[in-house]
Amino acid sequence: MSKKIAFITGGNRGIGFQTALELKSTAEIVIGSRDLAQGEGAVEKLRAAGVDAEVLEFDVTNPASHQAAYDYFNSNYGRLDILVNNAGIAGGAFPGIGPEHSASDVPLDLLHKIFETNFFSQVALTDKLLPLIKSSSGGRIVNLSSILGSLTLHADPKSPLYDAKSFAYDASKTALNAFTIHLAYELRDTKVKVNSAHPGWVKTDMGGPQATMELSEGAKTSAALATLPDDGPSGGFFHLGKTLPW
Repeated sequence: MSKKIAFITGGNRGIGFQTALELKSTAEIVIGSRDLAQGEGAVEKLRAAGVDAEVLEFDVTNPASHQAAYDYFNSNYGRLDILVNNAGIAGGAFPGIGPEHSASDVPLDLLHKIFETNFFSQVALTDKLLPLIKSSSGGRIVNLSSILGSLTLHADPKSPLYDAKSFAYDASKTALNAFTIHLAYELRDTKVKVNSAHPGWVKTDMGGPQATMELSEGAKTSAALATLPDDGPSGGFFHLGKTLPW
């Protein structure tokens, strides 16, 4: 069988780049990168590692990029097998290190910016590419979320996350989780599976050097959800094979 076709947004570095490495034996990889030169550099490294990779100049917040991605996959493949919605921003100090703002003092421009990147643009891109994903024999959509989006854990005084509150980022991931649930329900009678992934606290530019997981571990959840078998779950929230509370 030919390899699957995968699109990883923000795939030029960090967890997105590592996800491409994880999928090298199962998929042809197209990474989306805002900076084309950085993306081309990443593709060179991926190819040197044995990955069948290409790059698209891509800004998740730009609708024109969404259309360009649709046109690329439609004209070259007529389908898209895997979409990894990896691109995202923290909007300041990484949440969990300490609250960068509370719910009552969050700058509204920051709230809009983070939701535009982490939620609205993810929904818009997925909806744009969904016809191509439905054309796959078994489409997979992976939304890069965070355990910081868990309302259950944030509401529990005994949770280790109870004091790790950064409203804009956390709420954007909660909203993304809601999208996962609703889209999975909509697609329940198809072969498309939609899941949220918590990569862990990973040593990336966003996670920082004090993070507890190495980059080599950070993409394992995304890769596993991108390659689920036909009887795999849909509409769930996972980290390294374990179900997380919403």
